[in-house]
Amino acid sequence: MAVVWHQVVFALDAKYNALRAKNNPNFRTLYIRRRNQLLLEFGTCKEHGFWKEYLKIRGLILQNRYGLAIDQISLRRQSINWASSDNATSLQECDDKFSITKDDILTPTKEAEASRAIVGNSSISENYAFAGVHHIFDQHTAAVTMVKFANNDRARLCCVSNDSTVSICNVLTQPPTLECILRGHTLAVTGCDWSASNDMLVTSSLDGQICLWSATNGVCIRAVRDIVPSQLFSCIFNPVNNNFVVAGNSKGQVEVLNISTGKKNSNVMGGRVLSLAFDSTGSLLWAGNDEGVIMSFLFDIKSGKMTKRRRMYLGNNASITSINYRAWISRESRDPSLLINISANSVRVYRVIEKDGSLSLRRSFFVKHQNNNFIHSSFCPIMSFRQGACIVTGSEDSCVYFIDIECDKENKRAIINKLQGHSSPVLGVSFNYDESLLSTSDQQGLVIVWTRSSNVQS
Repeated sequence: MAVVWHQVVFALDAKYNALRAKNNPNFRTLYIRRRNQLLLEFGTCKEHGFWKEYLKIRGLILQNRYGLAIDQISLRRQSINWASSDNATSLQECDDKFSITKDDILTPTKEAEASRAIVGNSSISENYAFAGVHHIFDQHTAAVTMVKFANNDRARLCCVSNDSTVSICNVLTQPPTLECILRGHTLAVTGCDWSASNDMLVTSSLDGQICLWSATNGVCIRAVRDIVPSQLFSCIFNPVNNNFVVAGNSKGQVEVLNISTGKKNSNVMGGRVLSLAFDSTGSLLWAGNDEGVIMSFLFDIKSGKMTKRRRMYLGNNASITSINYRAWISRESRDPSLLINISANSVRVYRVIEKDGSLSLRRSFFVKHQNNNFIHSSFCPIMSFRQGACIVTGSEDSCVYFIDIECDKENKRAIINKLQGHSSPVLGVSFNYDESLLSTSDQQGLVIVWTRSSNVQS
């Protein structure tokens, strides 16, 4: 496949952007946005040889200006289907611990002609050739820890930030617009979730408040705080009964809020509860804490009561910062799965093996994640129709990784795409429902909306 050179140049500038005008973050953001704009406008008419020479000269100029060298070889490997050898080695070392049997294959078999026909018989690398930058948002002044597209909506995106605000953007207007900023929290906002109909939005914060917002006018409908407040790190609607919201707090409690009455009940699992996920029926809940423990609960969708089921230890005091549920990976492999980020340099795929939420490890991949960063990942929404199964994850090395979780380690590399537009740890990732756009956010407050490159050719 052809290298998308405007993204390679953009990545080079982004690497140095943190050093540019250190006391003026607004200028840095404006500069990198304008650079991307110019590259998109003038980059498509240049030849391969021109870009190679331009990248070499540009790299020398930036190196001389800021005194730091960037490995040009690793930048060239940012093409759509290349990954760095260091990461490939790490993935190999991690995968050696877990073998794959025939029964563990997650995706359509080679005989699944109908699945491949739906996506034009294209390869997994072609399907996930996200390289172009659709838009950059810079409305937040601190880390954007989570981004989330609305359900079955291509355009509306929610961003939560450590600057205590929440923003709702429309990424498909011309130009993309910031619809509103929700103000009501007094400390860092840690989580958000859309209701099933996208008319409401729930957020959690370190100020101990669960806030319910109208997504149409930005009005706070209800704010609930405990008598003795504790920090909240995550929140989620029950997918079947949106009258219930579940949140995780610093006391090790998984709380259930009845929106109509404002009443709460809770169950204790220990540690700080950082991440939550429901299954598609709303009757099974998983919660992960900062001690490497994930616990499953049976959830009564009529009363909101929870019952503890399984407690699983996944790592040595490693924070579980993100949990995603997928009912089935493909039409040939319908086992429900969980995707989990763990601050032990790991993103893992688990099979849900029992009705009580018990888990069995399928695959584990190396991703740089060992500090107190809330790294998130996501299953790709419509990967079930393709040969190959893909996840996307943030990383502390400022990159976004697309990983083929069905990869045969002996024949090909697991990383099928790597985006390098951020200059600080990538925390949030979110696809819109049809995979036409990917949103990512970082520790400096930058939100980048990526689109598939139209320049990639077989």
